[in-house]
Amino acid sequence: MEEPDRPRPSGDAASRLGHEDLAPYSQAELDERIALLENEIARATAHRDKAAAHRASADALFGKGGG
Repeated sequence: MEEPDRPRPSGDAASRLGHEDLAPYSQAELDERIALLENEIARATAHRDKAAAHRASADALFGKGGG
């Protein structure tokens, strides 16, 4: 069964980051922020890929069963 698309909760970390004023940050602070965000993107990507591989393994073992 497919999981329904769920909207991201309002006020979550990603939404708050997208609305934050960047003007007060220095170039060094922005560089640090970018590095932290790139690391978080890599972490989220790795988790997504692991979940996709797990799902593919389950589908291969048990079949898709949709129909």
